[in-house]
Amino acid sequence: MTSSPARVLTEDELDVLELVLGGAIPRLPFAEGPVTLTDTENTPLAEVGADGSVSPVKPIATALGPQWDERLRAPARDVRADVAPGTTAVWVSEVPTTEDAAATARAATRGDVLLLVPASRHTAPGTVGAAGLTRAALALAAEVPGAPRVVVVPYPRGSTTPASSALAPARPDPEAATPGAAPTPSDIATAYGAERLFVPADDRSPEARAALAALPDAHARAVSALYPAAAAREVERAAAAGHGQGTVVFFTGLSGSGKSTVARALAAELDDDGMGATLLDGDAVRHHLSKGLGFDRESRETNVERIGYVASLVAKHGGIAVAAPIAPFAAGRAKVRALAEEAGARFLLVHISTPLEVCEARDRKGLYAKARAGEIPDFTGISSPYETPTDADLVIDTSEVSVEDAVKQVRAAV
Repeated sequence: MTSSPARVLTEDELDVLELVLGGAIPRLPFAEGPVTLTDTENTPLAEVGADGSVSPVKPIATALGPQWDERLRAPARDVRADVAPGTTAVWVSEVPTTEDAAATARAATRGDVLLLVPASRHTAPGTVGAAGLTRAALALAAEVPGAPRVVVVPYPRGSTTPASSALAPARPDPEAATPGAAPTPSDIATAYGAERLFVPADDRSPEARAALAALPDAHARAVSALYPAAAAREVERAAAAGHGQGTVVFFTGLSGSGKSTVARALAAELDDDGMGATLLDGDAVRHHLSKGLGFDRESRETNVERIGYVASLVAKHGGIAVAAPIAPFAAGRAKVRALAEEAGARFLLVHISTPLEVCEARDRKGLYAKARAGEIPDFTGISSPYETPTDADLVIDTSEVSVEDAVKQVRAAV
């Protein structure tokens, strides 16, 4: 690590960093060195030199889901070196229709086929997210006859511009992209080794386009056909306003225990299931909701109470809030529970009980070493106490339980 200034990356910027480190694009369009790039947990990920060169420091955090499977999400340089000449890239940014599958098979006339899935970190309500798109692409791969090989590659979406041309030639040189501009689908296709780019959505028939456009209003049309106009309005109003009981899932544990990793994976899986979870991670919240607070006991309690208040508002309106601060003190956790219950929400306290020595060995940020050297005062587990919960609804030790199994346990307990 150097003493260069730090820059906290947004989620889109994290994707762009992954593209640069994987050899998909030549330079970062948003950072001039020297600077240290970190995620919202202040974990140093890369160093940018004065010449713009980027050197990795720590791996970028991943989550659950097929879009994060390292066997699929390979660096561009590795995919490019492995594919055959004449490879066609197919842009799978929407769930392929039956017509799309047939068009893809027609387009794959020579060479390998890359099914490129732009994997966004968030799923908009009512849409199929990166995990679903990746599963759909894996199914599509089995429906492309004749190609020597069909490879599904979810790639970090970042701020890629929309694809708009079918069977377009990929850009002949990955370095030819405009510096600082968002990479186009053609840029990405070339970076991963393709010579042609096919966008199935551009090849759809007018009938398919009309049927897809009509889908969002299918429920309203069915209601209108079943009820008189006034009654239909009441049914639609009730459907729009209805929601179930909200939930607050509140993780607590030492730094490095794995609570943020499990919380992110839980939120991503809930998003993928269309349940729209709101993630309130401890470090990320401090950048916004609790900016300016210190780390003395009073400031920590204030930070936890603010997180609990926002979580209760989300849950009050039927949403799911997933929070993951350290929350070292029993009194603060009790306040959060009370806020959730006052809002009429379910509350689940999850203690990530990973032992201190394991947390310290995992330390990606070097905080424990600094705390033991006296450079960080009031550090939980070293110079400040952690009050082990006696009222936890679920206790998970991530040194013994995988992230996937931890998420399953939490979902079963909610």
